[in-house]
Amino acid sequence: MAPPSSANPPGRLRRDAQRNRDLLLAAARDMFSRHGLDVPLDQIAKEAGVGNATLYRHFPTREALIGEVFADAGAGLAAAGEEALAAEDAWNGLERYFGMIFELVAADRGINDLVTQAIPVIPGMTEISRQHAATVGTLIARAQEQGSMRRDVVTMDLLFLLGPLCRALPAATELRSDLWRRYLALLLDGFRTRAAHPLPVPPVGEEHLDRMFADLWEADVPERPETVEPPEA
Repeated sequence: MAPPSSANPPGRLRRDAQRNRDLLLAAARDMFSRHGLDVPLDQIAKEAGVGNATLYRHFPTREALIGEVFADAGAGLAAAGEEALAAEDAWNGLERYFGMIFELVAADRGINDLVTQAIPVIPGMTEISRQHAATVGTLIARAQEQGSMRRDVVTMDLLFLLGPLCRALPAATELRSDLWRRYLALLLDGFRTRAAHPLPVPPVGEEHLDRMFADLWEADVPERPETVEPPEA
């Protein structure tokens, strides 16, 4: 019996497929970081050096690609949260926690889009959002107990105000890379006990926050027709 041909050695297709997947993820990570999550998928395929059909075989939807690119985002946020919660001074922990988040979203437009859009269909995003809210809530409660944070604010007050500020960071960083530090400090100072004045109306709930960010995104980004073609039969 003749030996097997070396034209298609065992495992060749699997290695090629993994290589294409890695190229697509690297290209998507770079382009999302520079241009945001709305970048056309055919440009990602072109940057990776593969065809549109190859992209669709690996990632049938934009959400699947985004979820894979940012699969480790939850672990990074959880680690930052654990570090903040371990701080003896809850106010310092809160400042460091949001400082880390803002530094990240100021440098990466893809992550900025991820944290300021309501995209529950992206794998893992619902759990990441819940974990983030729980961390902020615990830090607020501890800071209030320690007397450093005013007692009439709730978790959604911070999230309501910090979300739009995050959304403005790409424009701010074009002016100066560290400009966000000024406005984060100004905003957080309004939550200190010594700055307290009676608040006139009650806070919003989480469902209203998600709707607000969804409306902001729809108004901010014009609908872009998708140009990637489905896989060939």
